[in-house]
Amino acid sequence: MNTSIRIDILNPKAVKLLKSLADLDLISIKEEPKKGFADVLKKLRSNAKSAPSLDEITNEVEKVRAKRYEK
Repeated sequence: MNTSIRIDILNPKAVKLLKSLADLDLISIKEEPKKGFADVLKKLRSNAKSAPSLDEITNEVEKVRAKRYEK
């Protein structure tokens, strides 16, 4: 039987406990990769009907920065 669950660790001592279980080959630990900005952007775009392109976002950011540094 192979069951996967997601666990949020609240106490650092639990990490040590889980690693001990993994060392005994009772469980396996697979860390999820950190999601980068591009992944988050892709997810947001998939939910939108018309999402701005990366170039459009970059241009908007540059405009805001230019306006901020004019002062």
